[in-house]
Amino acid sequence: MATASPSPVDAPAVMNQPFVDDSADDLRSLSFNSTATAFDTVKRSPSSGSETTWTASSDSASFAKPHAPSDDPRWDAIRRVRKARDGSKLSLSDLRFMYRLGSGDIGSVYLVELKGGGECMFAAKVMDKKELAGRNKEGRARIEREILEMLDHPFLPTLYATLDCPRWSCLLTEFCPGGDLHVLRQRQPERRFSESAVRFYASEVVVALEYLHMMGIIYRDLKPENVLVRCDGHIMLTDFDLSLKSDNPASTTAQLVSDQGPQAADPAGDNPAEPPPFANSSCIIPNCIVPAVPCFHPKRRRKKKPSARGTLEIVAEPIDIRSMSFVGTHEYLAPEIVLGEGHGNAVDWWTLGVFIFEMFYGVTPFKGIDNELTLANIVARALEFPKEPSVPGPAKDLMAQLLIKDPGRRMGSTMGAPAIKHHQFFAGVNWALLRCTKPPYSPRPIDYKDLVQADSRADNSVEYY
Repeated sequence: MATASPSPVDAPAVMNQPFVDDSADDLRSLSFNSTATAFDTVKRSPSSGSETTWTASSDSASFAKPHAPSDDPRWDAIRRVRKARDGSKLSLSDLRFMYRLGSGDIGSVYLVELKGGGECMFAAKVMDKKELAGRNKEGRARIEREILEMLDHPFLPTLYATLDCPRWSCLLTEFCPGGDLHVLRQRQPERRFSESAVRFYASEVVVALEYLHMMGIIYRDLKPENVLVRCDGHIMLTDFDLSLKSDNPASTTAQLVSDQGPQAADPAGDNPAEPPPFANSSCIIPNCIVPAVPCFHPKRRRKKKPSARGTLEIVAEPIDIRSMSFVGTHEYLAPEIVLGEGHGNAVDWWTLGVFIFEMFYGVTPFKGIDNELTLANIVARALEFPKEPSVPGPAKDLMAQLLIKDPGRRMGSTMGAPAIKHHQFFAGVNWALLRCTKPPYSPRPIDYKDLVQADSRADNSVEYY
């Protein structure tokens, strides 16, 4: 997770945390030390009974998600445990803390097992309320929780339960055994992904961002470290404490706009842009996604040929949300954030461009010898593509259009995800059946024996994050 200032976040590192005994008082034994970018050592919780009994304030609400798959073993496990307890809410005594997965700026993540749930494992993000209050991070924790409670999407986390006690707060989500894309990229030949793999992961990220934008949420922290690989090989975005959430999501109104067909810019051009009808639109006024020309032309309606490429697209972007915050990871910051000009949804499409660039080349496009030079490069240096490896022209064109420094002209800023989906790089992608697409990598099943072995090999344990 990134800090409030745009400090880069270290890749989540699994600490050598021994197996924790499964008694209810063992939370006091857990070490909540963070990495270099996380908070300082947290004192152990007192042994009072109030610290060992947790209430699940949103546990019941979690079951109300309309599209929760009936065959999800995690929901079944939670139902079994609650049924055995006569419907009472989950408590700390129901969780067995097995392994420390990593640490971030506002909490630590653990692999936990739900007792009586048939060896069903979860990822538990544990936060110290006292520490959050002392560092003025309560708002970030609250935003993340509110967002997770809203989400219902295959490429985004499912919040199974929220456990609260006077000192600790815990978010129970899905454990992704495939690790994150940063670690997975390190294992690839020459530490780069193939074109087909980049297309697969980028397409699922686009769909996830599109859903977030329609929910009135700007993600603001896309990077390989925050893209996890689930057990089925598909992705899941994580870490929403830096996200920007609209107070009135209903204001993000979907509109029908005319799509006159994608216009790919010359890959060798210096200033690729979106189709001219949208180039002058403002990204501040909500109605800016309406084209400058009418969607329908009454005088020509009868003369319109059946073969015309114009179609209608549903566009819903939270363009009415603006922020002056200086947040993110140095190498992924959009120019408008660096300049302090205020930013909106276009920052997510900039980070998508940096994300795709890093997946192809193994480095980010504007990285300097230090953070200060990196920020200067983001604002002033032109985008350049390395000579090696060879990357196809459509991919370069997509990156060039996403990495336009002017947010008003950046691809996706006005037409949103549909403009990106229609790009030539994604030709052949069946957007309606992404979940049926075979992933380029499927993680092997993970059990506790693997974690015990990893605990004795610190250099390899990170793969289980």
